[in-house]
Amino acid sequence: MDEMNFESYLIKKKIDPKGFAQGEPERFREFEELFNQVHPDSFTAQKLFLINSTRRAFPLQEEEEVKVTKKPMARPKMVKPKTN
Repeated sequence: MDEMNFESYLIKKKIDPKGFAQGEPERFREFEELFNQVHPDSFTAQKLFLINSTRRAFPLQEEEEVKVTKKPMARPKMVKPKTN
């Protein structure tokens, strides 16, 4: 089973870990300490409402996806046979 660290958990929950650590260092340390002691699902269940408010305060800035525009497909040309 893969061990998840606290920062990857925050990213998964769309929380900016650096902003959270700088903005609320005491809460960050408290969350990290508890996270390292329990299963991630248990942590989520215990801190669900605080995670939601933290997500609003420190949203993860995701890069916008570059939209690829496709050229429209060329219509096939029908060659008509010559009739004499």
